[in-house]
Amino acid sequence: MEKTPDLSSQLAEAQAAYTQGTFETAARLYEEIAKGYEAMGDVLKAAEMRNNASVAWLQANRADEALRCVEGTVEIFAHAGDEHRQALALGNWAAALEALGQLEEALTVYREAAERLMAVGDNENYAVVKRRISALHVKMGNQIAAVFSMDDALEHQPRLSAREKALKSLFGVLRRVMGIK
Repeated sequence: MEKTPDLSSQLAEAQAAYTQGTFETAARLYEEIAKGYEAMGDVLKAAEMRNNASVAWLQANRADEALRCVEGTVEIFAHAGDEHRQALALGNWAAALEALGQLEEALTVYREAAERLMAVGDNENYAVVKRRISALHVKMGNQIAAVFSMDDALEHQPRLSAREKALKSLFGVLRRVMGIK
């Protein structure tokens, strides 16, 4: 029972470090917290902290560490039946793969994340993933697929800027010209 308050204070410290942009510190703290939860037998919270560490490592431009942290978390959430966190973990895994230059594999994993996010009704994160898919298509030289992915992202994004509204309108014109609904 003594570890819970300690983990709570470490979590606050990790979140503060992340907010302040000291991503390596945040990542290390999240990993320590994950070990604490593992020691307590709480594998779901440990996996969540490992995902947080993965995001922080990516922000610190340490994709190798990000991939190491996220490994196995997708399966942990799947086993627990937590489809939402499973989808988020897939997105983190894909982001690490993308940062490592493994674009084809990243695209496959992003697509699975998008499908699962759509299934659980998380439009905001679905739109984020579809934007990443669009950016990947651009990197891979597939501009048509990039346009369709971005169009889908804008369709599901809860709030749009004026620029995004104009782009969404343009995509609507393109769809009508191409005879696509």
